[in-house]
Amino acid sequence: MTDTRLSVGDTAPEFTAPTDSGTFSLADLRGRKVILYFYPAAMTPGCTTQACDFRDSLSALHASGYEVVGISKDAPAKLAQFREQEGLTFTLVSDEDLAIQNAYGAWGTKMNYGKEIEGSIRSTVVVDEDGRIALAQYNVKATGHVARLRRELQVD
Repeated sequence: MTDTRLSVGDTAPEFTAPTDSGTFSLADLRGRKVILYFYPAAMTPGCTTQACDFRDSLSALHASGYEVVGISKDAPAKLAQFREQEGLTFTLVSDEDLAIQNAYGAWGTKMNYGKEIEGSIRSTVVVDEDGRIALAQYNVKATGHVARLRRELQVD
């Protein structure tokens, strides 16, 4: 596993990266709470389940002051296809060079079907209004994660 995992209280690494429709910069959301969720690949079963769970919870998360940003190594064109196919209404960031995933500890050695591989580690990091880590979860499950996250964040 990677050693760069973040902990509560750490400063969130700043980044600016392409999206399916432009550019996203974490600094633009300073003063707001941000859920950054890292997923392995758009349009795969687990990642689709997780994205749709965030989509379906978006109004409740927004009502509690949270923005949602999905991050993967997918190219912007694939993210656009994913957005269209699943009706996703939150930001999807392309991290093709893995700089963001490395900075957040969401890229490293993981087990996949009993085999050790390098890849995206399904992770969720919540950044508070001051740009500090409020929650960092690694190796989360795709199914049920958003419901658990809502409970932990006390989002109805």
